[in-house]
Amino acid sequence: MKIKVCGITAVEQLQALQELGVDYAGMIFYEKSKRFVGYMLEDQLPLVNALDISRVGVFVNAEMDVVQKTIQDYSLTAVQLHGDETDEFCLDLMDKVQVIKVFRVADQKDIDGLVAPFQEVCHYFLFDTDTATYGGSGQQFDWGVLESAGINKPFFLSGGIGLEDVEKLKAFHHPYLYAVDVNSRFETSPGIKDMDKVADFIKQLNA
Repeated sequence: MKIKVCGITAVEQLQALQELGVDYAGMIFYEKSKRFVGYMLEDQLPLVNALDISRVGVFVNAEMDVVQKTIQDYSLTAVQLHGDETDEFCLDLMDKVQVIKVFRVADQKDIDGLVAPFQEVCHYFLFDTDTATYGGSGQQFDWGVLESAGINKPFFLSGGIGLEDVEKLKAFHHPYLYAVDVNSRFETSPGIKDMDKVADFIKQLNA
């Protein structure tokens, strides 16, 4: 299972994630987020872009030109579209970068119907808890709704996952589960991760 750590705001933390062998580092380009990377890394782009870790830019209803410029500036491996982006918007990005389309899950029963319009216009799905803040809430949804769905595309599992959920993750079986996405449960403050906790999570998950 791949591991993504989201909400990174400092180049030192990107370097630490790379040293730990984390597969994806997420940087949030949504201004209303407590983990908005803003312009904090712009003067360190040469250092950011010299790293080998795959970088994911997280966007919420951003304009296409903003997304494309950020892809270039940060040498993004993937974009995570967390808002109400259309299938056409996703399709326009597929030949430029890996596209992760987010679905916010509350009490939906028809997951297949939820993802159907995006089946052919993204590389991955991501399922997160439905909150007004578009993620980073520390809350989980019922993973059981995914087990009964006919999902046939690799997906990231997100939403309030912490160190205490390792055994629950190991017990969750789905043929298309590709990666786990963690964020707020590993923070000392918004945008700053406790790397010892991340390392412990990786060790336990791989045990």
